Amino acid sequence: MGVQEQYPFDVEALRADFPILDRKVGGDPETAGEGEGDDTPLVYLDNAATSHTPDPVVDAISDYYRSYNSNVHRGIHQLSQEASVAYEEAHDAVADFVGAAGREEIVFTKNTTEAMNLVAYAWGLEELGPGDNVVLSEMEHHASLVTWQQIGKRTGADVRFIDVTDEGRLDMDHAAELVDDDTEMVSIVHVSNTLGTVNPIRELADMAHDHDAYIFADAAQSVPTRPVDVGELDVDFLAFSGHKMCGPTGIGALYAREKILEGMQPYLYGGDMIRRVSFEDSTWEDLPWKFEAGTPSIAQGIGFAAAIEYLEEVGMDRIEAHEDLLAEYAYDELEALGGVEIYGPPGDDRGGLVAFNVEGVHAHDLSSILNDYGVAIRAGDHCTQPLHDEMGVAASARASFYFYNTVEEVDALVDAVREARDLFA
Repeated sequence: MGVQEQYPFDVEALRADFPILDRKVGGDPETAGEGEGDDTPLVYLDNAATSHTPDPVVDAISDYYRSYNSNVHRGIHQLSQEASVAYEEAHDAVADFVGAAGREEIVFTKNTTEAMNLVAYAWGLEELGPGDNVVLSEMEHHASLVTWQQIGKRTGADVRFIDVTDEGRLDMDHAAELVDDDTEMVSIVHVSNTLGTVNPIRELADMAHDHDAYIFADAAQSVPTRPVDVGELDVDFLAFSGHKMCGPTGIGALYAREKILEGMQPYLYGGDMIRRVSFEDSTWEDLPWKFEAGTPSIAQGIGFAAAIEYLEEVGMDRIEAHEDLLAEYAYDELEALGGVEIYGPPGDDRGGLVAFNVEGVHAHDLSSILNDYGVAIRAGDHCTQPLHDEMGVAASARASFYFYNTVEEVDALVDAVREARDLFA
């Protein structure tokens, strides 16, 4: 059976919802699409950085601006009521998508990074002190690593890092040594944006809870690509971004248990999060609005809900199966080239991305050459600089897949990598 025959859905039919995938590239960026140089089909393999947005989501955002553009929770008039209902229902859609108990457990943020900072500042500064510790891993994104690092400096709490094995997995024996009765928070990436490792969040949650600690899952790479249920994972906090899951930029979500959010104080003040103000004191709105100060990202929230509806129609199980198929195929084909070092677990045991280096070729040079072939990947440290230091490389190239990518696009990647390898041989 050919790899294409294993597709869990009609990929070409879905690609029709993404006009950008039909773009030709290669010309002057200042005259995109106008010059004779724009003749190379785009092969977009940078989905871990941001995914593309289908027409139904764009239409939902446009409909808000064209039909009922208004501020929320501030007006009695019809437009404000319609906008408020749509914005609140967007919280419901996100809550249902990840298995939260209700909208009270979903705070809209700009992205995963802001969600991390919200918890670190609103909870961490209040609860952490000398003698406490926070446990991370060596594969954490800077959004988690730097945030908790700085909170540790301010509070005196120790920040510990679980080792990563040579195969790119968490050393769970080391984790068991680090998580102790002084641990207050375990913050771990669910799917590594560099190694593709799918971490055992439920096992880590059990470990944290055995020591009365909280667990925070960075789900920026998992919620867009596979079924995620906060109840099954038993996490206390979980964060993800809309722009990595067919939604607009500028919107993300923090899930947290309602009881924990009730006990946390906001760290942004003003606007929609206020219930009553006097010259002496103020009180806060109910959850989740208590943590959404000012005019929120209304259009983005509505677009977020539309993206979730789109993904649910495709089916998260099928999206995961398709990504696994492409990742395994890409891993095997790149490995067969020779002269390519791939980082992380085997191809049949990873998320939908492959980070690698070609012998004798800097990752930035490789990305530039691939761009000449229309292949868009990311090159750099992928906001995991300490992990790259541990791997002994300054940077890596990363190809990341989504449900609209095809086997033919993986072949285009492999062919371009072969040309680059031979060029520098």
